Amino acid sequence: MANDNTPRKARKYRVAVTDALSHERLWTTVLTRPAFLTALVSAAVVLLLLFFLLVAFTPLKTFIPGYPDARARRQAVQNAMRIDSLETRILQWELYTENLKRVVSGEDPLLLDSLILLQSSSRDAVDAAYLQRRDSLLRVRVTEAEQFEVAGPRRELPIEARAFYTPVKGVVSEGFDRSLHPYLDITAPSGTPVMAVLDGTVVFAGWDEVDGYTLAVQHRGDILSVYKHNEKLLRKAGDAVKAGTPVALTGSSASLTKGDHLRFELWYEGEAVDPASFISF
Repeated sequence: MANDNTPRKARKYRVAVTDALSHERLWTTVLTRPAFLTALVSAAVVLLLLFFLLVAFTPLKTFIPGYPDARARRQAVQNAMRIDSLETRILQWELYTENLKRVVSGEDPLLLDSLILLQSSSRDAVDAAYLQRRDSLLRVRVTEAEQFEVAGPRRELPIEARAFYTPVKGVVSEGFDRSLHPYLDITAPSGTPVMAVLDGTVVFAGWDEVDGYTLAVQHRGDILSVYKHNEKLLRKAGDAVKAGTPVALTGSSASLTKGDHLRFELWYEGEAVDPASFISF
């Protein structure tokens, strides 16, 4: 007997809705087994979603056991207020009893204000002691870390690795010469703000017959910047300045100057260096 290798066809199921009296077919559809399972799962998901929406956004959630409704929450607030009132009443009775004992024994009664001050002072004392103890522990940890140099020594960047701020945008009218002209002259309109090239501290701010209004700023890494021939100084000696903040206004305050310009000097480790090598004007 030969084997029947003919592939079996997938079974199909017909779902129909008919009129009970006239047997008229109102609606019909044909489904396979995978389609029927898919439709069943989709219907279950839709029902679950509808149930979740009803419970989440309707008063039905109040019927869930353990879910507090508005009345339960209001009752909880009222109970908390009653407990607070009872605690206050108990404190008053304790104060009354203590004062009665003191009056009977001939002592001065306690005042409510004095009790409040006593409680606050004791709490402040406890907080101060706690903070002092924590501060002492922190100081011990910092001391131990510094003892073994966990952070390591602070390394200063060389001048080549510094990012300088341009003191003033203009045209370099005369360049740098270490022997004859150890600075730059930058022409700029009168009143142009002169910016600090790095963070630092003003170590000199004054007027000189030759250089006019002059300002010098000491920076970290043994770097000194000097700004001369200004019309007005905006900082005084001892002021801390940030890179890019105005320190003066350009002009021609010196007696030997011709035209409005800034005379800018840059010193590194006690020697004058060419500012154009590190700053773009």
